[in-house]
Amino acid sequence: MVRKNIYTLGLLIILTVSTAFISNNFSDFSYLIFVILALSCVKFLLVVFNFMELKKANVFWKISIVSFLIIFTITILLIT
Repeated sequence: MVRKNIYTLGLLIILTVSTAFISNNFSDFSYLIFVILALSCVKFLLVVFNFMELKKANVFWKISIVSFLIIFTITILLIT
């Protein structure tokens, strides 16, 4: 495995563990959804750009993925 992928995988594991820790130990619901959603967005972007190699793709696909993420995040924040 390439060293960059190992660092990315380690960061993904750290973000996943921190998301689980935050969701179990904090009870203030007002900012908890925002923090967990932000960590999930970072994990999504890491997976898409590093493991799916979207950084080598056409600009259209980069814009469409980031647009989807923004629309999804706004929709979730508006629903809750």
